[in-house]
Amino acid sequence: MAAGVPEFLSGWRGLGRFWLIVLAALGVVAVVLQSLGPPQPRQVARSEAPAVAPEPAAAAPEAVKVPAAAAPAPLAEQLPGRDTPGAITDPDPGLLEPDPSARERQLPRISVDGRSPMHVYAAGFDPTTLRPRVGIMIAGIGLSEAESMAAIRDLPAAATLAVSPYSGDIDRMLASARLAGHEYLLSVPMEPQGYPINDPDDRQALMPSLPSEENLGRLRRVLSRIGGYVGVTSALGPMHGERLAADREQFEAFLKEIAHRGLLFADARPGETLLPLAWNRSVDVVIDDDPVNEATLDARLDALSKLARDRGSALGLVSVPRPKTLERVAAWSNTLMAKGLILAPVSALVQPPAKQEQDK
Repeated sequence: MAAGVPEFLSGWRGLGRFWLIVLAALGVVAVVLQSLGPPQPRQVARSEAPAVAPEPAAAAPEAVKVPAAAAPAPLAEQLPGRDTPGAITDPDPGLLEPDPSARERQLPRISVDGRSPMHVYAAGFDPTTLRPRVGIMIAGIGLSEAESMAAIRDLPAAATLAVSPYSGDIDRMLASARLAGHEYLLSVPMEPQGYPINDPDDRQALMPSLPSEENLGRLRRVLSRIGGYVGVTSALGPMHGERLAADREQFEAFLKEIAHRGLLFADARPGETLLPLAWNRSVDVVIDDDPVNEATLDARLDALSKLARDRGSALGLVSVPRPKTLERVAAWSNTLMAKGLILAPVSALVQPPAKQEQDK
């Protein structure tokens, strides 16, 4: 018997007993492992876990960010104008809503998060400038494609355009205006002086003789014609809506609807006082009143510049974008910096609504 080897493991019989013991041990180990199951991953204590920043949540859609019941910001907080330069955004679905009387028509509105058309669609302008501001509004845009495109192309971005409601398909033209940085207004036909000789289309225009509900319906039909405008104006060619504006009840209903939709108003009646309810501004000088020639155009533009220096701001109106008028306006605009003035869009010239006197 070998030294150190137990007797029962010696010899051939002992070798057989040895292998039987080994196989039995392996069998026991296999049964134990089977009962324990596969190895489990090591659990990391909270203190050992690496600090990993959570992924930011996906941005919620606009309707989720602000509760549906949230009221728009008060009128005083809905400031017009935009202080960033560059192109103007395309019409925003968040700033549109269906016309209650015709769901297929879209009307401007203040968005649920308080953004208004008179801010979103405004031309860029630095409000900190100390120079007197002078503005020019070019009406009749859309009636002649050649003249309208000349105004868009040849005038500085700060020149405000006023689009005729009787324009045809002008989506491409308005896209060019936005790309060039021009803000634009929509002209609303209103009964003027001299009616019916001066007829703004009495089937569509706001008329003092009509019920307020009919005028509201007409206004909403006009407002649905185009999108992306910063406000409205009463300038429609040489007509300025004087008779409608003289009817206090009808005119205030108009202004209330405009303010409710976050729009500003440019009053085409020269020298009028500040209006209630909506951000507004009246025209100071009509540049292309008859007679229209180079001398009278230049004289009126010079008068507009003087008013701006004397008062701090002034607004001129061009009723029709004729080639000669656009030429003189473009030349005049190039002289403003040397005169200590700055060309400003209408959205940078309007003022807060006047306080209304309480009826006694």
